[in-house]
Amino acid sequence: MKLFITILWFLVFTKAFFFWAWLWQLKEYHLGRFKAHFETQKIRKIISSFYRVKFPKFTKKVIVIVGFGVLSEGLILVSIYGLENKWFFLLLFLLLLLSIIISSLIVLFFQIPTYFLRKKILTRAAKKREKFENLLVIGITGSYGKTSTKEFLAEILSRKYNVLKTPKHVNAEIGIAKTILNELKEDYQIFVCEIGAYERGKIREVCQMIKPKIGILTGINEQHLSTFGSLENIIKAKYELIESLPEDGLAVFNGENEYCRELFQKTKIQKILSKPSQHKFDLTGKNLFPWDLENLSLAVTVSEYLGIDKIKIEKALQDLESPIKIKKGIQGLNIVDSTYSANPKSVVSHLNYLRGMEGKKVIVMPCLIELGELTREVHKRIGEKIGEVCDLAVITTRDYFKELKAGAQKSGMPDDKILLVEKPKQIFEIIKNFCSAGDVILLESRVPQTLVKMLIE
Repeated sequence: MKLFITILWFLVFTKAFFFWAWLWQLKEYHLGRFKAHFETQKIRKIISSFYRVKFPKFTKKVIVIVGFGVLSEGLILVSIYGLENKWFFLLLFLLLLLSIIISSLIVLFFQIPTYFLRKKILTRAAKKREKFENLLVIGITGSYGKTSTKEFLAEILSRKYNVLKTPKHVNAEIGIAKTILNELKEDYQIFVCEIGAYERGKIREVCQMIKPKIGILTGINEQHLSTFGSLENIIKAKYELIESLPEDGLAVFNGENEYCRELFQKTKIQKILSKPSQHKFDLTGKNLFPWDLENLSLAVTVSEYLGIDKIKIEKALQDLESPIKIKKGIQGLNIVDSTYSANPKSVVSHLNYLRGMEGKKVIVMPCLIELGELTREVHKRIGEKIGEVCDLAVITTRDYFKELKAGAQKSGMPDDKILLVEKPKQIFEIIKNFCSAGDVILLESRVPQTLVKMLIE
């Protein structure tokens, strides 16, 4: 019996360890982001680790961490197996409860060699970058819109220049460094680089490596407030890109964002405040939407500055595609697929777009994360917009459901039209019974992919 319990414990602990390794990887091994996962519903989320089956992507780092964790687990078992039953079973129970601490300590231990390896990679990339004296580097950062702006800009510039860009959704320092090491060649004239960060100092560190001459600030809001600590820290962190530009550089700001307008005023080098209304031709391409205009305006502003003529820009606009697609779903539904990630501005922008569409309107979304002390306020605000626009709201996580519901009710949405439903099959049945041909479903942020596959033909 004791042996059976030991083997069972080994399997349960291993599964829990895989879960924590998956979560650490999901949060990019960033302690602040990992802590933000437990801002609310702490006990429920900790307990959930013991029955959720989650496996990380098996990179070299994860294999080493998991291997070390399983080995440590076996050594612990061997060391306590000979104890009296009451102490043995008590320790098993305690170790299971402490699995998050054990796994996290292992992850943090391996961050030490990772730190030195990271420094080595960044140094190699910086030295390679220095060899390309004529390379024009354009850095892009902000709380939102980085990837879209990068993709739009690289596509337009490619009509005249040979352009290298960071891969889609790659914006951390290691990913940028590997792009330089693996892909940068002599024939590239421009490097368009998306830069993300969760704390102050990171953007400046990347800029020391890539040496940008043009910097684009796409916008600032509450996104990742919990890791930065304050909105002031977010503003200072994003402005590190502008501070890193040379005296003959160019700073481009989103004129539709209040924080960007304030930073524009304090900037001393050459600068441009970009607004969609300032362009002398229509920015709306055939595959673009209103929420793309701010990012597209930034891309067009820099393209014009670098000598791309109007004809080339207009031709590029017809070939550009929004990262968010409207797809045909079951029963003739229109599915707005925005399932990669979300921030407060994007959710509101998508809801505003839904307002002008025909048919009933449904939003399916989880609560947003990493918004720090403004989380409840932001969710109430989003709830109000949901109540104004949607006929039905299905929220897939419970963290701030109460705030979303309160906001929706304030806008007049009935109680039975804003639902907390976590299981994809149940959500599917609700939508199937509520909707008919021509209705619109907005899938916002990280909704379950099984649901997406069920809804889209």
